[in-house]
Amino acid sequence: MRRKSVLYLDVAEQIKSDIMNGTYPVGSLLPTEAELERLFDVSKITVRRAIELLSSEELVEKKSGKGTTVLSNRPYNKLSKAGTFTEYLNDSGQKVAKKILKLEKVTLEIDSPIYACLGAEAIKVARLYTLDDRPYIFFNYYLPTIMADVPVEDFEQESLYRLMDQHGIEIIKFEDSFQTVELTSEQQETLATSEKNGLKRIRKSVGLSGEIVEFSEAIYNTALYPYVIEYEA
Repeated sequence: MRRKSVLYLDVAEQIKSDIMNGTYPVGSLLPTEAELERLFDVSKITVRRAIELLSSEELVEKKSGKGTTVLSNRPYNKLSKAGTFTEYLNDSGQKVAKKILKLEKVTLEIDSPIYACLGAEAIKVARLYTLDDRPYIFFNYYLPTIMADVPVEDFEQESLYRLMDQHGIEIIKFEDSFQTVELTSEQQETLATSEKNGLKRIRKSVGLSGEIVEFSEAIYNTALYPYVIEYEA
């Protein structure tokens, strides 16, 4: 459910959207407070609270006498002190591509761990990542049914967390668990491998009220490339 409209939140959301779509690129300055007041027809305090919120998310930085600088265009930047694995692969010179295999609304079994997180129904997105044109990661994402209106093309082109952010789904933390698993014949076929084992990652994304807003399972063919986590100092 979308939160009720609060003026400074609305202003922050619009500025955030403008940052994400490139209107205010990383490294650029936001308009001055006075310019933002006129742009949104709001008070100075509303603008300041909006900027404080964006600053708390580490999307912008305000410095006295210098203005407000855009630091990042990544949703949930505050949660992203560790670089994403796909960013690591791209930075390492790997050619990474993704393809949506299937998008559907599913009914979950009551004894399923996903049912316990999302309820009886969910949107399921099956995605394949390739590494230098070879199948590497097979994802199954389970998302709230509020995401049912998102077309396949958006899942192909946009970040999942940016799409969730656009639907008013805010995340305060991720819970990741890893285990080595024996690949099923279907997983071997999807990943085009004869390897017997792979790495399984289960992610639960937690919303503002402590509810699970994403349950995803990823299978990595680590024989092709190891899983790496790169942390910033």
